[in-house]
Amino acid sequence: MRVVAFNGSPRVGGNTSRMLQAVLAQLESEGIATQLVEMGRQGLKGCVACYTCKERLNRRCVFDNDPVNEWIELIANSEGLLLGSPTYFSNPTASMQAFIERVGLVSRVNGQMFERKVAAAVTAVRRQGAVSTFDAMNHLFFANGMIVPGSNYWNLAIGKDPGDVESDEEGMETMRVLGKNMAWLLKKLHE
Repeated sequence: MRVVAFNGSPRVGGNTSRMLQAVLAQLESEGIATQLVEMGRQGLKGCVACYTCKERLNRRCVFDNDPVNEWIELIANSEGLLLGSPTYFSNPTASMQAFIERVGLVSRVNGQMFERKVAAAVTAVRRQGAVSTFDAMNHLFFANGMIVPGSNYWNLAIGKDPGDVESDEEGMETMRVLGKNMAWLLKKLHE
């Protein structure tokens, strides 16, 4: 089993990355392979609603000038998906939103190709707006028939500067519990 995680933060190694790594570490301790993709600096463009993906039904976005199609295949070949984004004006980063639009539409028009994959989202926040960011990422999962495990709280941690989230004991414990719950669910579904 494998879980692929996508970090939508432009800060490689920042708070969102540290939160994702906490979840991934828990999954790895449970024997699940993981991969972290730092995609926040890719400058992704959003979906243009051309629907070429629907016409071709080849599990690809028509735009091949960025790694989105590689990422679609990574997700397709994994049992789990983890998304992370910092909170920018109560929303995910523009890169994460573009990822959601493009990956989500390709999945939907290709027979819900991510259906029943285990998926979860995490968000770092300086102060407010994390719940709407968390909610926005979950829309990808629910619109594509994915299975979303819970934790012991919303999957967020508080911190401004890189590393600050590690001082949020409750937030980091939420990440560990999320990893445990994802591992449990993945094992129930695939063993």
